[in-house]
Order: sequence, then structure tokens, then C-alpha cells
Amino acid sequence: MRLRQVAFMAREIAPVAEQLEAVFGLKVGFRDPGVGYFGLANVVMPVGGEFLEVLEPIRDDASGARYLARRGGDAGYMVILQDADALAHRARLQAAKVRVIATSRGESYQYTHFHPGDCAGVLLSIDSVAGDAGWQASESDWPPAGPEWRDHASADSLGISAVTLQSRDPLGACARWCELLDRPASTGGEGLQIRLERGVIRFVGPLDEDGTGVVGLDIEVRDAHLALERARTAGLPVAAGAVQIGGVVIRPVNA
Repeated sequence: MRLRQVAFMAREIAPVAEQLEAVFGLKVGFRDPGVGYFGLANVVMPVGGEFLEVLEPIRDDASGARYLARRGGDAGYMVILQDADALAHRARLQAAKVRVIATSRGESYQYTHFHPGDCAGVLLSIDSVAGDAGWQASESDWPPAGPEWRDHASADSLGISAVTLQSRDPLGACARWCELLDRPASTGGEGLQIRLERGVIRFVGPLDEDGTGVVGLDIEVRDAHLALERARTAGLPVAAGAVQIGGVVIRPVNA
């Protein structure tokens, strides 16, 4: 299993995408018309073989609009994991009474979105690309990023190595995700976490009034100092070796 994509929900896509480009050199690789089904617009930005997605509600009744209201503004929204057989995970979690809110309609790309209320307050998707024996390779195919995403790769940013989730009960949230992913937790210098074959999921106490959601990312870069200098030049909040963009604290780490 690997961490493949993290989504932000924003009132407007453009400012967040522009800040990600200014600091991390990320480029828009794809705009998926399919998210219009959920009342959203998006951009997908390659980060090495992983992806950042920025979403914007385009309908007042979209769940993304309600999420922005609840979180009080732009915020981390969704964690997308990839494994060999998403349908097996779907069956396992449905048997455990985890609620499903959306499923794939095609055969080649398979996904299941699981209800945040059953996932410690975070929207989780477990996806797979049917027939792709090389899915674990860093830059394997990823349909949500479109067919030409490799042409938009950043020269400065090489991957997403960790995502951090907040909870009023981080120990309980970690235990829940261990059940969801059928994986053990580990502790270390970064605290509570679940290690995947590619990527780490971390759990921390509440950082804001809402107390749920994606609050942090680690992005592997060629030069962390340069990324932070770019953030300062852009007038973005920088503290403790990280920059805040789209309501998420993003830490550049040297690859």
C-alpha cells in the first residue's frame, strides 16, 4: 500500500495552486471533469510519483462547501491510498460496517470513498489500477492525474513522504486507521504513525477548533532551505521549518 494523493478543499483553486507552484515548483497536470459529479472543480499537481489535488466547490449544496464552512476556510480534505486490489479492501471494510459514500463506475480504475465519520473524521479512499503489475513503481500510471501528468513534473519536488491527521483522540484515530488499513502502528521520533510501503500516516492532537482532517504534509525536495526562502518571499507563513498553504502545514524535507 502506498500514499498516492492528498486533496485540499479551497474556496478558490487558483491562489492555492499558485502558492504551491511558487514554493515547490508544482505544475497543474490535469483538470478532471469527473469531479463535477460531486459539485467540484479541481486541479491535480504531480509531486514526483504522488499528487496534490486542490478542489473548489462549484455548487452551494456540494459536500465540499459544507466542509469549508465546518473547517472555517481552506483545509486538508482527503487521503487517497493505492493498493493492488481496491475491491478486496472495499469488501473487507463493508463487512466491518464502514460506510461507503462513492465507488468507481469504470473497470480499469477502481476506488472506494469511505465515510469520514467511520474514518476518524477524514475522507479516505483506497484505489487500484486494474491489471497494473507495476503499480508500486514511483511513477506508475495514475488515472486521476490524466494521461500526460509526467509532462508536468516539478524539477524541485520529488514526492510526498507523509501526511498528518489531527484528532481530539489521536491514539483512537491511529487505532481506527490500523483497523481500516489492516496495518500496525509504530512510534518513533515523529510520534504515532502507520508506515506504508511508500509513505507514512501520522496522528496528532487537535490543532484547530474543528479537530479533524488533514493538517500536515512532508514533501521531499532537492533543497528545503530554498523552498522556505521562496515561501518567505511569497509572504506565506513560515515557522518551525514548514510553510502553511491551503490550511495545511507543509514541511519540505531534503530527499
